[in-house]
Amino acid sequence: MGKNKLLYFSNGRGAIEVISLCAAIIIWEIVADFIIRDPVKLPSAYAVFLSFYELWKIIPGDICISLLHFGIGLGAGAAVGITIGMLMGWFRIADRVLDPMVEILRPIPPLAWVPFAILWGGLTHYAAGFIVFIGAFFPILINTYTGFREVDKTYIDAAKVLGCKEERKLIKSVAFPFSLPYIATGIRIGMGVGWMCVVAAEMFGVSKSGLGYRLFQVFWPLHMIDKLVAYMIILGLVALFLDRLFRHFVEEKLFKWKKGIVIQK
Repeated sequence: MGKNKLLYFSNGRGAIEVISLCAAIIIWEIVADFIIRDPVKLPSAYAVFLSFYELWKIIPGDICISLLHFGIGLGAGAAVGITIGMLMGWFRIADRVLDPMVEILRPIPPLAWVPFAILWGGLTHYAAGFIVFIGAFFPILINTYTGFREVDKTYIDAAKVLGCKEERKLIKSVAFPFSLPYIATGIRIGMGVGWMCVVAAEMFGVSKSGLGYRLFQVFWPLHMIDKLVAYMIILGLVALFLDRLFRHFVEEKLFKWKKGIVIQK
């Protein structure tokens, strides 16, 4: 992994990203100082970076709280979404029974569930996790359902010929392994939606702490825009880290065997 990163930058491929990022920061500073000239409307890059230094004591705690909300919701969303998606994708009767309810609930925005989250869970971590669950659940369910629906009948017939005739064994040995790439994609999409729901849940008061709470309940009312932008950047960086970590696990660990496949043209 380290050699690949070193090779990446030694070949000059990483220079483009670094240059583009530096250029964006310079343009931001010029626009804020010489065009907008109003720190309330657009704080300068220097002021925002200075805010990181001023907030360094509370940033780790807020990140941990938001990650707790995210972990609760994503874990529950993955467990329930994979289970229901598997049942709907494999069993026709389950699909017919559950599909109407899924299609009615799926278009409802996660924020519409905020009043129920507060009524059922109060201002707790579980209430915030519930909003994340709503956001992550449906992408995971839909992708799992698609994966199980797309299982090639040839694989199923071959498994039956080899003696794997029970539904439980077919799911475990054929359908689930085949669906793993679909499930991984669903989880990755669910992570993105779920992280946005963390901020929304904390913003609307489901929780009394976290990045979203600090951003909209503290910095915005006091017009501390430089600190608000600093937390926006933190939100993006944390999301980037989570996505890269998940991709590393999936590509380097779970689907490492795919790298050995060479397509002949």
